[in-house]
Amino acid sequence: METYLLDWANLLLRWLHVITAVAWIGSSFYFVFLDNNLIKPTSPDLLEKGVDGAIWAVHGGGFYNPQKYMVAPKKIHTHLHWFYWESYSTWLSGFALFTVLYLFNAGTYLVDKSVYDWAPATAIAAALGFLVAFWLIYDAVCRVFGFRERGELTVAVLLFVVVAFASWLATQLFAGRAAFLLVGAMIATAMSANVFFWIIPGQRKVVAAMTATEKVPPGSLAIHGKRGKQRSVHNTYFTLPVLFAMLSNHYSFLYSHANNWLVLLVMMLAGALIRQFFVMRHGYKLGRNANPLPYAVVGGALIVATIVALAPAPRPAAVTGQPTASAAPVGYAQVQTVLAQRCYLCHGEQTQMKNIRLDQHDALKTHAQAVYQQVVVTRQMPMNNATGITDDERLVVQRWFENGSPVR
Repeated sequence: METYLLDWANLLLRWLHVITAVAWIGSSFYFVFLDNNLIKPTSPDLLEKGVDGAIWAVHGGGFYNPQKYMVAPKKIHTHLHWFYWESYSTWLSGFALFTVLYLFNAGTYLVDKSVYDWAPATAIAAALGFLVAFWLIYDAVCRVFGFRERGELTVAVLLFVVVAFASWLATQLFAGRAAFLLVGAMIATAMSANVFFWIIPGQRKVVAAMTATEKVPPGSLAIHGKRGKQRSVHNTYFTLPVLFAMLSNHYSFLYSHANNWLVLLVMMLAGALIRQFFVMRHGYKLGRNANPLPYAVVGGALIVATIVALAPAPRPAAVTGQPTASAAPVGYAQVQTVLAQRCYLCHGEQTQMKNIRLDQHDALKTHAQAVYQQVVVTRQMPMNNATGITDDERLVVQRWFENGSPVR
C-alpha cells in the first residue's frame, strides 16, 4: 500500500509540476517577446505618462495594448499583478517530487554503487548541497562581475565553467539518471531564487517608493530594475537547458554513456544557443540586433553531432546458413531464470514496485510489452542495474518477447 500511495504522489506532483512550469515558462517567454517588440511611442500623451514602449496585439477576439514604463509609472490606477507564484509553485512542486522520488528512495535512485558507494543519507546531503552551492556561486558571480564592462560575457563564461564542473562531479557521485536531474534542479533552483531574492524584492521597493509621501530620486530605483532585468534574462537562457536535463533522465542512452556529463553539457549549451536565437529573432526583424541565425545553426549542429556520436555500432550480420545461438527462440523457462535473479526483488511476491508483479504467469503476460521496453529498449531496468543484469540476459528477454512472450 505504501508503494501504491507513493506512486500516486509521484503522479500528482509530476502533474502539478508540469502545469506550474508551463505557466512560469509561458509568462517568461511572453515578457521576453514584449521586450523585443515594444516600440517607443511618439504620441505626446504616452510620452508624458512615461511610457517607454508599447504594442498592440489581438487575441481571443479582443485587442490588447501592453505598455512599459521605465523604472515606474507615476501612478498605478488598478490592481497590480505580481508574477511570482508561477516561479514559487514550480520550485515547490519540483522539490516535493524530487523528495518523493529521489530523496525518499535515495538508496535506489541516488546511489549507484558502481559509480560511488556511499550511504544514502550522505548522498541526500550532497544532493541538497548541489542546490545550495550553485545558487551561492551563481549569485556571487553575478554580483561581482555582472555590471562591469563586458560583465555579462564574463558571467556567461564563468557560469559555463561552473555548470561543466557540476555536471562532471554529479556524474561521478550519483547514479546517471539522478545526476542529470540534479544538474537541472540546481539551475532551476537558481532561477526561482532569482525571483525570490532579487526580482520581487526589487520590484517591491520600487512600488513602496512610488506610494511613499517623500520624493525618491529616480536614480536610486534604477538599480532594482537593472538587477531584476539581469536575473530575468538569465532565467530565460536557463529555461531550455533545464527542460532538457529534466526530460533526459528518462532516456538511459544519454545518462548511461561513458561521457554522460559531456553529453549533458553539450545538449544544455545547444538549448541555450537556440534560446538566444528566439530571443533575438523579433529584434532582428525590427532591425535592432545582428542576425540571430548562427545561434540556431550552431545549436542544431551540436544536437546533430551528439546524435551521431551516441549512435550504437551496427550489429555484425550473421553468416548465411549458420544461425547463432542468440537467434534461437526463447521460452518461459529461460526467461523465468533471468527474471527470478534480476527482477523478482522489486516485482515479486514480497514487493511489487509500480504495482507490477512478474512472478505470476498472467501478470507477466500482461506486462510483457513493458518488460521488453524497460529491460531491452530503454535499458532503464533494473534501476541503476542494481541486480547486475548482463547484456546476454537482456538478449534472452528480447528473444522471449520476439517469440510471443510465452508464460507456460
